[in-house]
Amino acid sequence: MIPLYIEGTCVTVSSTTVRPQVTAQRRGRPVAALVLVLCAQLMVILDMTIVNVALPSIESGLHFSATGLSWVLDAYALTFGGLLLLGGRAGDILGRRRVFLTGIGVFTLASLAGGLAASSSWLIAARALQGAGGAIASPAALALVVSSFPEGGGRNKAMGLYAAIASGGASLGLVLGGVITQWESWRWAFFINVPVGIVVAACTPFFLAETPRQHGHFDLAGALTSVTGMVALVYAFIRAASAGWSDTGTLAALALAAAALAAFIRTETRVAQPVTPLRLFTDGQRAASFAARLLLVGGMFGMFFFVTQFLQAVLGFSPVRAGLAFLPMTILLFGVSRLAARLLERLPAVPLTVAGILPVIAGMAWLSRISPATGYAPGVLGPMILFGTGMGLAFVPLTTSALAGVRQEDAGAAASLVNVTQQVGGAVGLAVLVTVFAAASRGTSRSTGGSVSRLTAVHVHLVHGMASAFSVATVFDVGALLVMAGAAVLALRRRGASR
Repeated sequence: MIPLYIEGTCVTVSSTTVRPQVTAQRRGRPVAALVLVLCAQLMVILDMTIVNVALPSIESGLHFSATGLSWVLDAYALTFGGLLLLGGRAGDILGRRRVFLTGIGVFTLASLAGGLAASSSWLIAARALQGAGGAIASPAALALVVSSFPEGGGRNKAMGLYAAIASGGASLGLVLGGVITQWESWRWAFFINVPVGIVVAACTPFFLAETPRQHGHFDLAGALTSVTGMVALVYAFIRAASAGWSDTGTLAALALAAAALAAFIRTETRVAQPVTPLRLFTDGQRAASFAARLLLVGGMFGMFFFVTQFLQAVLGFSPVRAGLAFLPMTILLFGVSRLAARLLERLPAVPLTVAGILPVIAGMAWLSRISPATGYAPGVLGPMILFGTGMGLAFVPLTTSALAGVRQEDAGAAASLVNVTQQVGGAVGLAVLVTVFAAASRGTSRSTGGSVSRLTAVHVHLVHGMASAFSVATVFDVGALLVMAGAAVLALRRRGASR
């Protein structure tokens, strides 16, 4: 959904520090190698957002429930985020070209399955498999870019192109999803990946050389327990939205989530090479940056999910127009993030993050006041401008705080954990907001009764649920502000004590 910026550059990194392996590369073909990797990365980034604008069409085409529709986003985010660190580790141990090819193959087959989906469960399974393929391919993609170019101007240009693809791809996905849905079918949002994936896979052996393998072990238990725990937690929230918190299935999912996450923590404290080194959370400012990102992205996932439906179901926007409606936000996010990278040279990271969170809170609070009579310009565009400005300002220093003071052997894991936090936070946050939306919509349904027309009643229920979800998302953002303010106070106390 939202690009990951590391010191002004949008990247996804391996679970260990990426070191150049220039000798392993086929000299004379770095440009072709870069094109292949960028095409693959664009596919992965596009699929984080391309289905957003298609959600209303997917809902009617496969008969999703209003709450079950969130799985189209959550299934991808959970497997992508949950397996990302393991995917990076696999590239180090098995060879990055081999892992890259495997990830592209899985992603391409999953895209084909998604386009052919005949039921909601089929599509959700395909989306989960897409996320797994992306998690395998994405860390290897960046590592192959780095190893294809020696340090200097060539690598800097390559990383600039990689950054542009990663950040611009999210925006392109919204517009492309609208165009495909309106002119063809939502199914082509998945089919479009198939020819690209086949070409990338066919050309990779000719233009990308294998990297040397490193000795190490896979923390499969850690990866599986973390993914199981998060999926069970999200399922519990979404099931509660329709069946209630006293439902047996909801309670069973919560119990499974608690058991799996406890097993994950136990595993990570015992294995020699954990997929998630828990020592990364012992630094207060770093832990605060992870928590703040979790809360902010949770609110943003909900904003994308509900605003997309508001624009099409209530305001009557076409899919293309709905995709274009997000452009002011994404353009601002891209531009302000570049400014934030320069501001970091003069200002501390935590105060800059706090300054960025404030307009995000204002934008979400503004959205919480929407009604069926709200128009795009007065009720949606203003919040979009605030989101783009605030997120662009906050995300760069948030990432810098997450990586500051990390030991060399943990640098790659810490950087990857930023992306993991983003995906998992978005999935869990959306699940919570969908639960709030469902409860508020049911309450409005009972209160309106037969006093209004059927179409008006549908809009009233829908928009009231969205407004309630935006109100809770505002609480998420305020929580992020308090977390970072607390980190700033602790930092000041430490400085005072050291003098």
